[in-house]
Formats: sequence, C-alpha cells, structure tokens
Amino acid sequence: MKLFGSIVSILALILLYACSDGDSFSDSPSKMLSFSVDTVKLDTVFSRVPTPTKSFWVYNKSGSGIRCSKVVLAHGNQTGYRVNVDGQYLSSSSGFQVSNVEIRNKDSIRVFVELTAPENGMNEPSEHKDELVFLLESGVEQRVNLQAFAWDAQLLRDVVISRDSVMDSDKPTIVYGGIRVNEGCTLTIPEGNTIYFNHDSGIDVYGRLIIEGSPEREVVLRGARIDRMFDYLPYDMLSGLWRGLTLHESSYDNVFRYADIHSTFNGVVCDSSDVNRDKLQIQNSTIHNCQGAGLKAECCKINIINSLISNTLGNCLDVVGGDVLLQHVTLAQFYPFDSQRGAALSFANDKDVPLKIKCYNSLITGYANDQLMGMENDTTAVFDYEFASSIIRTPQVYLPKEQTGGKTDVADTIHFRNVVFENVEDTLTMGEKHFVLVDINKQRYDFRLSEKSAAKDAASPLYALPIDRLGRPRDEKPDIGCFER
Repeated sequence: MKLFGSIVSILALILLYACSDGDSFSDSPSKMLSFSVDTVKLDTVFSRVPTPTKSFWVYNKSGSGIRCSKVVLAHGNQTGYRVNVDGQYLSSSSGFQVSNVEIRNKDSIRVFVELTAPENGMNEPSEHKDELVFLLESGVEQRVNLQAFAWDAQLLRDVVISRDSVMDSDKPTIVYGGIRVNEGCTLTIPEGNTIYFNHDSGIDVYGRLIIEGSPEREVVLRGARIDRMFDYLPYDMLSGLWRGLTLHESSYDNVFRYADIHSTFNGVVCDSSDVNRDKLQIQNSTIHNCQGAGLKAECCKINIINSLISNTLGNCLDVVGGDVLLQHVTLAQFYPFDSQRGAALSFANDKDVPLKIKCYNSLITGYANDQLMGMENDTTAVFDYEFASSIIRTPQVYLPKEQTGGKTDVADTIHFRNVVFENVEDTLTMGEKHFVLVDINKQRYDFRLSEKSAAKDAASPLYALPIDRLGRPRDEKPDIGCFER
C-alpha cells in the first residue's frame, strides 16, 4: 500500500512538472517567434479576382511558451488581404485581429493568406502591401510582410458574339465560361491583346474568328493563372489550363496572324467542313504546350504558314482527310509531362474522307524515333501526300514492293523529294540539337534554330517565303522550319 502511494506521488509530481513546463508562458522580450518566411509574396494578381491561398508557419523555438496578445492585419479592410491564424479568421467583426494566440515551446501554428485586390485605376500592375503584426505579451512586435502586384483587368463571363465585333482593351481580359461566336458573325481580336481564360473557358466559333496580331504586338491566348506552382515554374508553363478553340462545322475563313496560343487542352479543333472552302489560315503563329492535340482537323481546308506547333500530349498536328498545306512549319514534339506523347504529325484518310497534304521547307522532329504517322485507312479514298525540302525524324520511306517489281530498298521519291530523314539510330538528343533550348526539366524551350541544326540554309528557294515566324526577312539561302536563323 505504501509502495502504491509512493508511485502515485511520483507520477503526480512528474505530471505536475510536465504540465507546469508546457503551460509556462514567458513575458521576457528575449523570447521571440520565428517564421518560415519574412514576406508572403503573391506575385502578380488580377484586381477583383481571388488568389490561390498561400501559407506560412510560425515557430516557437524560444525554450518556453509565448502568448500573442494580438495578431493584427495592419491595414484592415483597406487592402483586400484575408488572413486565417491557426483556424481563426481575421474578420471585420473582430477588427481584423485575434487575441490570446498561444504557441507552446517547440510548437508551431500555420497562417493562411489570400487576396482579392481592389481596382487601382492603372493599366500597369501596382504594388499592393500589408503587414501581419504579432504583438507578444512582452510588448515585442514581430511582423510578416504581405506583398503582391495588382493588375486591373476586364472580366467577361459567357460572352455571345451576335454581331460583328472587335475585342480590344488596354487592360488584360479574363474570360469565364467562354466566348461563343454565332454563325454569320465575325469576332476580330486586334494586335497587342492578351486574353486570359479560366479553366472551363475557350472560344467556340460558329461564325468567323480573325486574330490580327503583328510582329511587335502579338495576340496571346492563355490560361488565367499568373502565379507559380514552384519558384521556377509559373502555371503558364503547364498544359491544360483552358479549353482552347473550336471551329465548328459552320465556321469558315478563319485567319490567325501572329497569334500565340498556349497551355490549352486542345489548341485548335476544326470540325468537318466543305473542303472547297477555306476553314483556317494560320500565319506566323504558335500553338504550344497542349494536353490534347495542338491542331486537330477533320475534312477541312487548312493552310499553315511560318508557324510553330510544339509540345502536345496528343499529336502536334492531327489531320484526318481534307486539304492541308504546310509551308515553313516547325512541328516539335518534346512534351515534358508524359512519355506516351503523340507524334509531331499524324495524317490519314478514311471512308468518304479523302486526304491531300503538302509539306514544304518544314522541320518535323521530337524525342521519339518516328514523328511521322501516315495511315491509309481506306484504299478507295484519295490518299495524296507530298513532302519536299524538309527534315523529318522518321525512318527512310521505301516504295511498296508491288511498285518496284519486288525490290524492297527503293526509296520513295514520289512522296518524298529532297527530304532528310533523321537517323533513328542517333540518341534522343538528335531532335533537340536543332534548337536553341530544349530543357524538359524546367520546361524552358526556344525553338529558334541552333548553330548545330542541319536545317540552316537547307530550304528550297522554290517554296521559300519572304519572312519568317517573327516577321524577319529570309536571305537567299533560307532555313527549313518557321524560324530564320
């Protein structure tokens, strides 16, 4: 019985000591908090658009408990910041502060920060600051800075174009829900405009879409996320951020000049139409980083000139039937997010869907050994293809034995004239060496030609165009692909 009493006494003393130590809070000015960051940076944000949530940790490594008599958002409701401290929201009803926040020794709390910035009346981003003040019981003040650059934007939702219209603004335009261009109507997007699409947004064209950029002021269509996933990786470098563009069956005579379309699901989808009428002309433009196809077309008449289509989970260019011209085009398949990426170019015919495709002075390459996929799905339908003065990463193409009297090593010079077939025995860097930069780890790409590229001075003057993708003049020895070195 005495032994039991002694054990109980000892346990009580241990418990009392542990509670006393854990519950002791110091008011010494030398006891201070530490923070995982000194500044919460929200990058550039759009005014009136809620930001994603960021967080940071508050640590107590002082050796004793610390009590914050107050945690205060310095400028209250003037800046649009919203803060939650360890589960307590700094609301207007509480004066944008919380009281008696306890952080025990060797413990921590988490703080969450969001921002909906008010309009600032400026066309350029302006700095947007506040402070979160931790007032300790000792009287010591510790501060964490809140920082962002707020940018006024034009917000549009579920836009329907029911008459000829021009979409022009000196501010960024953010689209929710999408844009629909009705049949018989034309939407024109002039040079210098950037349109940001929310994840569920895109453009559905039943009438006509004209994108009229210039070399100095391109039209950019992109996702609405302007923050970063990681320090080195802006969301703008990811794919699948918005739906992309669909040119429906009734849509004809679409023209894209100096357009930059990127980070979509499908870049551009062209529905089946009358192949005797122009469906789409793409000139001096880029379609990049798509979670589906770059340009997908079925039974359409399309001209692609001086343009780049690159890095897609599906095929960069996917054609079934129709009448297609490629002239000074670069198709570069280095999609970084999935090894099961498609080809740079896939073309096919089908029942009642004849195909005619011509490709001149173009560069078709990527990581895989075969970037050219041609499929004759129906021998009764026209399957007409011609490649000339181009570089293609695909095995040497030979004529069928029935056309050569049984020989199997006769090169196909009917469909492929003056074509360089990249040696598939070379390493995967074979395709990379054409370009200034292919960094699959950090998603940085520059598809201008490098000094090592065999595409330099290799294009045929017969098919040459006077300017390149950037509007620069080509010389008397033009380069293959969309860029002139």
